[in-house]
Amino acid sequence: MTKTNDITAAAEDRILVLDGAMGTMIQQEKPDEATYRGERFKDHPSDVGGNNELLSLTQPDMIRKIHEDFLNAGADILCTNTFGANAISQADYGMTDLVKEMNVESVRLAREAADAVATPERPRFVAGGIGPTNQTASISPDVNDPGYRGVTFDDLAEAYGEAARALIEAGADVLLIETIFDTLNAKAALFAIDSLSDEGLTIPPLMISGTITDRSGRTLTGQTPEAFWVSMSHARPFSIGLNCALGAGEMRQHVRTLSEVADTRISAYPNAGLPNEMGGYDETPEETAEHLGEWADSGLVNIVGGCCGTTPDHIRAIAQAVEGKSPRKIPQKVRRMRLSGLEMFETQGADTKEGAA
Repeated sequence: MTKTNDITAAAEDRILVLDGAMGTMIQQEKPDEATYRGERFKDHPSDVGGNNELLSLTQPDMIRKIHEDFLNAGADILCTNTFGANAISQADYGMTDLVKEMNVESVRLAREAADAVATPERPRFVAGGIGPTNQTASISPDVNDPGYRGVTFDDLAEAYGEAARALIEAGADVLLIETIFDTLNAKAALFAIDSLSDEGLTIPPLMISGTITDRSGRTLTGQTPEAFWVSMSHARPFSIGLNCALGAGEMRQHVRTLSEVADTRISAYPNAGLPNEMGGYDETPEETAEHLGEWADSGLVNIVGGCCGTTPDHIRAIAQAVEGKSPRKIPQKVRRMRLSGLEMFETQGADTKEGAA
């Protein structure tokens, strides 16, 4: 079997478990500036504290250990330590020249950990993580100049393309475009990945995950979950879903909405509740797992995991809560015109099933 078929077969057989929060686990290690720099970057001219992706180069044992802990907790899919490993985000640290190396080394570390525990009966997969960058193509960063943009579509496509190429060439099983707050940013990522296909690269399955930023039920740029799906559906992703910003209790209604309209797999990896006054997360593993177990019982999800605040204990509890439960059945594609703005527009009338005359 190819890797694509492996993960497709695994997703048909069971609900897959994604790992938890890399950032949370790094913070528990309390790395200081010297830890981030390591010996190699001790003379780097600007501060690098908080550049988690750099740790794949300077503290590989730390990153590998985090992967191992999540695997031992029951994760089927490891996300690489590459959330900000793109030229736009790395420009803040003066490290744009390291983007390729960060992505390649991060895949290597995740692959080593995954292969060490994988079996023919239970393969483990590496998802090449592509974060949203720290710029938005749809919103002006200057309240006095609504038409101004800090980044262009072409800038984003170039940055996403560089990161995606490195992840693919390093052997990621899937690409995970995650924490999407601006659909135009995600469009740039999809365009870049499609361009790599035009160059002859074999593109692995795509996981796409947006974020509902608050109780409004919309992304930061104003889209509902239904409109977000329509905007992404042309890419025919392996999965569509939501992560970050919300705890499971607040996210459920939006996951249900996606489940009702999307003709692909549904992923969901919420935060460990909403942040407290100090920015921490208080939801226990048992509380998070109870929510996700109920989602599985209700037939809403195919892939579950954790985002901010979730630890190996959360992933262990989630894995136990969904064990033996059937993954959501992917509905047959409906041939009906759907358009997306801030909300979804759908033509009325009888459905025409794909393949019908």
